Amino acid sequence: MQLVPVSLTYFLEVARTGSVSEAAQTLNVAPSAISRQIAKLEAGVGVPLFVRHPRGMTVTDAGSRLLAHARRSEAESAALVDELRTGRGADVRSVTVTCSEGFARRVVPGAMADFRRAHPDVTFRLDIVHRQEATRRVAEGIADVAATYAMGPQHDVRVECAVVIPVAAIVPAGHELAGRERITLAELCAHPLALGSAGTSQRELFDIGAQLEGITVRPALVCDALAPLYEFVRRGGGVALVGDLGDLDEGTEGVVHVRVDHPVFRQREAQVQTMLGRRLPWAASQFTELLVARLDRRA
Repeated sequence: MQLVPVSLTYFLEVARTGSVSEAAQTLNVAPSAISRQIAKLEAGVGVPLFVRHPRGMTVTDAGSRLLAHARRSEAESAALVDELRTGRGADVRSVTVTCSEGFARRVVPGAMADFRRAHPDVTFRLDIVHRQEATRRVAEGIADVAATYAMGPQHDVRVECAVVIPVAAIVPAGHELAGRERITLAELCAHPLALGSAGTSQRELFDIGAQLEGITVRPALVCDALAPLYEFVRRGGGVALVGDLGDLDEGTEGVVHVRVDHPVFRQREAQVQTMLGRRLPWAASQFTELLVARLDRRA
């Protein structure tokens, strides 16, 4: 059951896919039906909502504003329908969180555990995804809150908190760099190195820094998951680069963390994000405040 008007449902799908035909296939309706609803919606508001291109459609400025409203409406109506169907009220509280993997290691699950000690009736769902996907899920109302990295201004979500998080090298215990407080990018690159893939923000900044320093690097390992990086270093395969979201303070068996000092890494922020204009339910709002406090302490 949908509480959102059919015209907005069609508008949302065309905005998501960029195509009337793809939206029709997803919604299992005729393309002409979608075109009529979009035309009716544009006539009603009195301005174009899409720019038509030979190979697709993109939202106009007005369409972008309507898109934010439609996403909020869809998220709130879905929550209401679920509550009506299940008979659950405000006494049953759940929070959907999405985050990139660095936040999933300690920050987010630790905050969840602490939150549940104070509010044992609250339940969580945690989805670990790439940084852009985390932002998309919050923007589209799939998740209540995201903890992720970002570079540059964010226009599709509300940024509740943004802090620059240092990066660190993971080195084996007893390694020649293990006793250092900080190392340079050149010192890091003098050793076999494990890095994330080219699509990750940290790898993008590393590549920029290496280019600025005139350093050519052929990684010994490329992997986006943290657990293999730690095991690779622990077994003496080399050193790895990670974000410092608390590991330096808490330590990990068999490895040591050393800060990597280069200005290029200050271009990346750790952010807590929520949907623009949405009034979060109590549990999600309170948990968001807790995440913001945790990140502020890392700054």
